[in-house]
Amino acid sequence: MNKRKVFEQRLKSLQNMEEIAVQKQHLKAKLTARERLNILFDEGSFFELSTFVEPAKSIKKTQNAYGDGVVVGRGLVQGRSVFAYAQDFTVMGGSLGYAHGMKIAKVQEMALKFGSPCVGLIDSGGARIQEGINSLSAYARIFKNNVQSSGIIPQISVILGPAAGGAVYSPAMTDFVIMTNKTSYMFVTGPDVVKEVLNQDITMDELGGGNVHAEKSGVAHFVFEDEEHAIIQVRKLLSYLPLNNFDALPVSTDVDFNEDRQEYLNKIVPDDPNRPYDMKEIINTLVDNNSFLEIHEKFAQNIVVGFARLEGKTIGIVANQPKAMAGTLDINASIKGARFVRFCDAFNIPLLVLEDVPGFLPGVDQEHTGIIRNGSKLLYAFCEATVPRITIITRKAYGGAFVVMNSLGIGGDFNFAWPTAEIAVMGPAGAIKIVNRAELAAATDREKLEKELIEKYKEEIANPFKAEELGMIDDVIMPSETRRILVTAFDILSNKQYSQPERKHGNIPL
Repeated sequence: MNKRKVFEQRLKSLQNMEEIAVQKQHLKAKLTARERLNILFDEGSFFELSTFVEPAKSIKKTQNAYGDGVVVGRGLVQGRSVFAYAQDFTVMGGSLGYAHGMKIAKVQEMALKFGSPCVGLIDSGGARIQEGINSLSAYARIFKNNVQSSGIIPQISVILGPAAGGAVYSPAMTDFVIMTNKTSYMFVTGPDVVKEVLNQDITMDELGGGNVHAEKSGVAHFVFEDEEHAIIQVRKLLSYLPLNNFDALPVSTDVDFNEDRQEYLNKIVPDDPNRPYDMKEIINTLVDNNSFLEIHEKFAQNIVVGFARLEGKTIGIVANQPKAMAGTLDINASIKGARFVRFCDAFNIPLLVLEDVPGFLPGVDQEHTGIIRNGSKLLYAFCEATVPRITIITRKAYGGAFVVMNSLGIGGDFNFAWPTAEIAVMGPAGAIKIVNRAELAAATDREKLEKELIEKYKEEIANPFKAEELGMIDDVIMPSETRRILVTAFDILSNKQYSQPERKHGNIPL
């Protein structure tokens, strides 16, 4: 047969497959693999690889499946090179056979070799049962590639359908997981197994839907109502990130900020130390306008993490949130913060820490579920980080939490405090009840004495000027001057050179 004819036949077959895919996916209000890639990449920039790969011979007999259920290749996102794969659920439920898995492995390895991010658009029923352990072997290679690429190139997973069983571990090892509400699911064991083993009735969405993983498990960093917005978010996220761990951070030329709002910072922290305020207001006032991209917004809301721009340059932000649990650090907040700090450190993204923390969350549940081990993850992450690190103490900085939140003692480069800061082993009310126990017990007017002792404690011990005298912070600054000082301080630190002692790797308390 004429080779040109063979090619034309295969191309026609591929076009027919795409037409069928469009019909099937659109009926479910979903997009096809190629439609998804068209949203991800700049128009006309996608270069497809391994287009006519076929499944195993045993499958080929019953399935016309050029590409074996996955589209892979390289394209441009805002003019920068990105590799991607998109699984096609209309071909054998997007199941991963050997050829399918090797295509994904190939694009992962090319992304690593050429120093470009790798994006997975996942819509798969998991391992292809008909191919047996060949399918599992392909998964093993993918998992290994995830680990090999970690900290070298950004890896992003977008869940646009099911991801079940062992298939969830590849996205779990990537840097960011994006899901859609009602149409994407992640779980190790599905509802049928839960019913059989535990006799519990639960839907797929209740077990492993987007909102569950965004709010409860913390597996999903973002969740959106539809596929298009989820994929557009990938483009936005990539705009903050370097292509690899040696690449320079992208710089935006669109620099604008609320100069008139800087004075507002002088009065944003309430006089009452028990009254909450929104740390996100401070963040959005300090950084370039509309540049704050929050990560893990719905999970562990007592800590806020995300990317922003300062004078057009990417920074990472870690901030206690007084509006949620008074900004205390608990297990989930510690894990969330640690993960983000380690990502920023791996990709040379400077860190800004905004601190208002009364301590670690007390309680039997926290102690018994490992606050010691999990809280130390955030401490370990900051101690390990070598990127420029600046802390602004806006109000409370008490006890061990003060140390953990990027203090000078653990390697923070600059620590500044607002005049509203209280820096001490513990809060005034609790401290005087211990230190002045006998005096209070003997007082004729306990309430009056308590107030006097609290004010004395604030003035003599918790005062930020006392911390500066002792070298615990670098300076006390006016809130309205914070942005200007940050710009200068990060500029000073731009050529920071520091490396950890040579070793295979540390042993973070997992």
